Amino acid sequence: MEPVQVVLHAIDVITRAGLDAALRPRREVRLVADGDRPDGDRTVDLVVAETWDPRTETLFRRLHARGRHRVVLVAGEIDNAHLLEIVGIGVAAVVRRAEATPDTLVRLVRATAAGDGALPPDLLAGLLDRVARLQRQVLSPRGWDLAGVSAREAQVLRMIADGLETREIAEQLCYSQRTVKGILHDVTSRFQLRNRAHAVAFALREGLI
Repeated sequence: MEPVQVVLHAIDVITRAGLDAALRPRREVRLVADGDRPDGDRTVDLVVAETWDPRTETLFRRLHARGRHRVVLVAGEIDNAHLLEIVGIGVAAVVRRAEATPDTLVRLVRATAAGDGALPPDLLAGLLDRVARLQRQVLSPRGWDLAGVSAREAQVLRMIADGLETREIAEQLCYSQRTVKGILHDVTSRFQLRNRAHAVAFALREGLI
């Protein structure tokens, strides 16, 4: 079993030293410095923070900006109000500090490296509740789903994927060509896509169509 490379992040030196001592003997993981990780690898970032405060948020935004999306958060206190932000910024697994035994950390690190995620049951329930309220109160009134695409936009993308031209889409949907172009422009602008082909590729990759 090949060990998973792990980069440790902790606000205080004592916490980092304790984490290092707990994980370094484990054969399932290999601790590395941030500068030693190869580009595009499957290294997991393991972050220990007492709570979700501005310093922790800044660290995660820096990791997110650098494309670090395999992140495990060990937190002393986790506020349900921040769950959407935590997950949206790239955290794949969360564990409370009191429950973060070496075995648990190794399990979460390996799961994260494999592309999986994990949340404590109560936090998962809270996250699902917030997602449901987001859909009900914010997205549905605008005709969007959780992917940020309306049914009309998804329909146009499917027809483009089928090879139809703007004129043909307009005729079948009883829209003007200007409306069809406007729908496509809205999608490409919202997701920063370059053209029709890029929009279709994005929609297929994300499972939107």
